[in-house]
Amino acid sequence: MAADALNIKALVFDVFGTVVDWHTSVTRHAENFGKANGITADWVDFAESWRAKYRPFMDKVRTGELPWTELDSLHRMGLDELLNDFGITGVSEEAKADLNLAWHRLDPWPDSPPGLTRLKAKFILATMSNGNIALMVDMAKYANLPWDTILGAELAHAYKPDAKTYLTGVELLHLKPEQVMMCAAHQGDLLAAAKQGLRTAFVKRPMERGINGKVDTTPDPSFDFVCNDFRDLATQLGV
Repeated sequence: MAADALNIKALVFDVFGTVVDWHTSVTRHAENFGKANGITADWVDFAESWRAKYRPFMDKVRTGELPWTELDSLHRMGLDELLNDFGITGVSEEAKADLNLAWHRLDPWPDSPPGLTRLKAKFILATMSNGNIALMVDMAKYANLPWDTILGAELAHAYKPDAKTYLTGVELLHLKPEQVMMCAAHQGDLLAAAKQGLRTAFVKRPMERGINGKVDTTPDPSFDFVCNDFRDLATQLGV
């Protein structure tokens, strides 16, 4: 069914992996960190291991083990643990803080800036990310992402897939859930949004985890739209 018939007014986006290439970017920043500090490591493994700490630390917030804590701080907790895991010592606080900002400096997928710009001509565009506002703003500047506004976990004080994250964004836009479409490369994110009444668009990102990574791009049949990238999504939505 066409977007006009569905009365979609806004598109909200998962960001890490869907809009930006975290795997390649974090690996590169980690390699540069290694060169600057005279450290040798498997930096692909380092990047993937850092990403793997993302959910366990968020779960500590969800369960109340940690109070509300923004993602920048969770990333730093994960980094401190990761450096210990890799046996990396003697690194300055300044170097650690700079490496933690790698998540602010992620390269967009090639179709993201032009595709999003097309979509913005017809729809409100917003993040729906677990990333905090400062992180999302820095990334938007770095990667030329044309958001109309930043929504997501920090405003809701809840991490996806908590219903509150999606519904707070919808409420702040003064829209109904069915007027907002969640766009993501992660099927669990879309299914959680759909449970709250949002429309869904699955964006295939087979390279999210690098050349050797495994990503399931077979869409759940319940999704409203399935696209290869944001240019394809714009075409399907009549932009």
